Formats: sequence, structure tokens, C-alpha cells
Amino acid sequence: MNPHAPRRRQPQGVRERFAALRNVPPFLRLVWLTSPGLTLALVALRLARALMPVTALWIAKLIIDEVVRLTALPGAPETLDAWRASGELAPVLWLIAAEFALAIASDVANRLVRLCDSLLQERLVIDLSTRMMDHAATLDLADFEDSGFQDRLDRARRQTMGRIPLLSQVMTQAQDLVTVLSFGAGLMLYNPWLVVLLIVALVPAFLGEAHFNAELYRMNWRRTPETRERDYLRMIAASADTAKEVKLFGLAPFLRDRYIALSRRFLAENREIQKRQTGWLGLLTAIGTAGYYIAYLWIVVRTLTGALTIGDLTFLSGSFLRLRALIEGLLTGFSTTTSQAMYLDDLFDFLAARPRLPLPANPVPVPQPIRRGFRFEGVGFRYPGSDRWAVRHLSFEIRAGETLALVGENGAGKTTIVKLLTRLYDPDEGRITLDGTDLRDFDPDALRAQIGVIFQDFVRYSMTAGDNIAVGRIEAREDAGRVARAARAGMAEGVIAKLPEGYGQMIGKRFWHGVELSGGEWQKIAIARAYMRDSQVLILDEPTAALDARAEVEVFDRFNELSAGRTAVLISHRFSSVRMADRIVVLADGRVEDEGTHEALAARPGRYRELFELQAAGYR
Repeated sequence: MNPHAPRRRQPQGVRERFAALRNVPPFLRLVWLTSPGLTLALVALRLARALMPVTALWIAKLIIDEVVRLTALPGAPETLDAWRASGELAPVLWLIAAEFALAIASDVANRLVRLCDSLLQERLVIDLSTRMMDHAATLDLADFEDSGFQDRLDRARRQTMGRIPLLSQVMTQAQDLVTVLSFGAGLMLYNPWLVVLLIVALVPAFLGEAHFNAELYRMNWRRTPETRERDYLRMIAASADTAKEVKLFGLAPFLRDRYIALSRRFLAENREIQKRQTGWLGLLTAIGTAGYYIAYLWIVVRTLTGALTIGDLTFLSGSFLRLRALIEGLLTGFSTTTSQAMYLDDLFDFLAARPRLPLPANPVPVPQPIRRGFRFEGVGFRYPGSDRWAVRHLSFEIRAGETLALVGENGAGKTTIVKLLTRLYDPDEGRITLDGTDLRDFDPDALRAQIGVIFQDFVRYSMTAGDNIAVGRIEAREDAGRVARAARAGMAEGVIAKLPEGYGQMIGKRFWHGVELSGGEWQKIAIARAYMRDSQVLILDEPTAALDARAEVEVFDRFNELSAGRTAVLISHRFSSVRMADRIVVLADGRVEDEGTHEALAARPGRYRELFELQAAGYR
């Protein structure tokens, strides 16, 4: 899963299934760390349950033998009072009382096991989900922009819910194993070959189960991209975010048909595996059934010849029947455990992934205040997996306290510069410095804490209006005054004033009591988010794309006012906006083509004047 390591190949067969059992011990360690108390309680209860079946069957044998003995007594009493008076009934009554107590204890133990199992699984889901969230926060943007990583992440995410039954499976396996050993010990006292015959008869079914489970896992592994696409189609076909276009463009039949086509391909392959599995396992299970009846015949014959008592017959036939079911379940469960352990590969691969951006051993403190600013020195960068340079031979500076505008056509490298500036990526060539120190010498989190960024594709959180602003500096979420000041600065105060519950109003239509905002209103919330950060550097990437002309002028007037004394970077296609910048850098094909003030650039021939005049002509 590490971006620098080769991707795990598709699993092939039974050998890899057994190798996947290496995941069980670390999984059990996670279970223990989740709740040592519940884990110990569950182990103790399951151990008690494991010994109850053989104990109950042995008590039943003793009762039957005792009843047979009593009925064979010469001059046996004919009434209950006579039996009581004889004193012969006491042993049977004690055995029945013991069996009754055991039945009550078994029922209580079953209920307690279900309770502990449920509580432990719920805690484990929370713990694993939290671990995944925390670990995802340490990984790089490059990982999340890679489709292969998304496939692996999707498989890992499914494990936090779909494979949690492995906990119950492993515990049940351990419990059944103890029960099998207890029954096996009883059978061994009569004839060891009974156990050997039973095990040999069930091995073929076990191997068949293992083979077909491996096939199903390979199919699911191979079809992860299609599974993600199916989930995506299902989401956009019935989502508040896409409902308008789906209706206006009549996309519902297309999305439905595409979903059905993917599902049918998946279903066809799954059906073929299931058909073969049903046929082969039916045949192999018949072999196990034949082995059971051979052993059962031996028990009956030995009883008829007087070698075994009726109680022995009851105990052996019952033990053999239970043991057959237990061993069959144990072998099948073992196959299921190995299958689920293979799925855990995806979870542990994800948790083992490490960020590719190097962290300095002794990070340099971020300067406060910034005195000179940022400098790009011969910077070149290519996105992972791409042969095309996003930027190359890029050299310019962002001076402390100035407002710098980045201008260029789509693909010129503007947003890439922002990603490099915030160290979401590192340059492949050259370096970027802050006050003369390479950005790689700072702690990335400390650096980003000094930079407030609002991208054009900002996130619309389905949270309260206050929280949507507070995410800009989430540790100050409880500071209502700071949130209100940020809303005022970003011109979101009027938007919030119209909401029924103000800052406490859920926004977005994902939840039933949410209120949807217009694109411009959302953008004001996002701009307020940048002011909430109250950082030394402010970066706005197309901050007014959804605003009308009047609101745009107001936003930039406010921006001009509030960015005074701060270092600010502005990206915009609207020249009416960028002309307010102290300096403008014109980008083309990932390089600096020109720079200067608006007046200077508009006065001389070049790309800036050409684009400015094209845009101005649209207003004439």
C-alpha cells in the first residue's frame, strides 16, 4: 500500500489463503486493545460454553444407565412413593437436577456471550474506523488523487464493517475446537479409529470449501474498481447534489442501465462460481456422511453384542453426531476465517502505508512574522504517474506583506503552485523557500497552520453554518466571537442571519433538517472559513466564481482591507479582480511568462494584454 512499494498482486490460490492467517494475531491484538475487560469476559464465557455440551451428554448417559439399572432390579418398586421409600431414586434425581442447572447455565452463558460479542464488535468498529481516519490524515494528497490507492482504500474501508464478524468467527472457532477436543477425548476412550475416520471423511469437503472461497475472493478483489463505480452510480442517481442535472438531462435511465450492466457482469461470474461450488461440495459432503454412518453402524453392533451399554450407545451416538457437525463446522469455519483474513490484508496494508513527503528530523520553526516571503527557485513538478510537467523552470517570489495575483489560462499551473506552496506536494526539481529556508525543513502541519486557503472546489460540509466556518481553525470552534468575526469578514453574516437557527442551522440537504444555500452563499461561507484561520498567508483560488458582480466587488474590497499587512495570493480569471493586486505574475505552460502591475502589463504587448482585451470586449 505504500506508494513507493509495488502494489499487491491479485491473490491466486489456497497457499495465499493460509498465508493470510498471519493477519489473525495482529487482528486479535487490535481486539484486545479495544477492550481488555470485554475480551477476557468473552473468552471465559466461551470456554465455559465449550465444555457444556460434553458435560450434558455425559450426564444424560449416566441418567440412562442408572434408569436401566433400576428397572433391572429384582422386585423393583411399582409406585413413586415406593421408589422414594427405597432410597434408590436419589442418584437419578441428583443427576436430573445437575442437568437442569447445566441447562440454565448454558442459556445464561449464551445470552452473555451474545451481549459481550455485540458490545465488543461495536467498539471494534469504532476503534478501527477511528484508526483509519487518523491514519488517512497522515497520508499525502498524491495518494488520494491516485485511482489505485482509491481501490485499496475502498477495500480497507469495507473491512472496518464487513469483516468485523471475523471476531465472532475466531472466537467461535476457538470455542468449537475446545468442544471437539472434549468430545474427541470421550470417543478416544472407546475407539480412537472413530475420530480418525470422522476427520478423514470431512477433509475433502474442507478443501473444496477453501478452494471456492479463494475463487470468490479473487473475483471480489479483481472487481473492486467496478464495485466502486456501481456505488458511485447508485449515489449520483439519487443524490441531492446531482438531482437537478439528472432530471434536466434525463440521466436516470442511463445511470440505471449502466448500474444494471455492471451488476449483471458481477452476478454472472458469481453465479458460475456458486453453481460449481454447490455441485462439488454436495459430492464431497456425501463422503463425510458415509463416514459418519460407517462409524454409527460400528456403535450399534457393539451395543447389540453387549460390549456397550445403552448409556454408552446414547453417549457415543450423540457425541459422534455432535462431533461430526462440529468438525464439519470447524473446517468450514476455518476456511471462512482464512477467507476473511485475506480481506484483512487490505486493512493492514492501508494502516502500514506511510506518507511519501519526508518529515524533517529537527523541523525549523515557521517564522512569525514572515519577513521576506516565499521564493520559487527553478521549480519543476510532475503529478505522480504523469510524463507531463505541470510546472518547470519556475522562478518567482511572493514578497511578505504583498498581494500577488497569479494569472493564466487553464492548465498554466496556478493551482499546482498553491499545492506546492502549502506542501501538499514537493517539487521534483528546484526548491521553494520561506524567508530563505527550504519548505521541506518545516513541519508540514506547522507550515499549513500559517496559511489559509480556499479552493474553487471547496468542500460543502453537511454541518451547521457555524461549524462550516469554524473548520478554518477547528481548535477555535467554541470561540463564538471569532466565528462571528470571520463571518463578517467573509460577508457571510447576512447569509447566516436568514437561517432559522442562525449559526446552529444545519446546511446542505444531506440531512432532513438541513437548509440548502445558493452557490454564492456557499462561497461566502467558504471565504469566511479562510478568515477564520487568521493566518499570516491568505490564498484565494477563484474565490468569487459563484458571486454576482456587486458581491464580487464587495468581497474584493473587504479582501483588500483585511489582507493589509498580510501575504496574499489571489488566483482569478477576472481581470477586474486581479488589478487590485500589488503585483501580477502571468503563467503559461507552467512557466512565468511576465510579471508586473496591471497598468504595466496592460500597456505592453503580451498574453496579459491579449486576455485582458478579450475579456473587456465582452463587456462592451
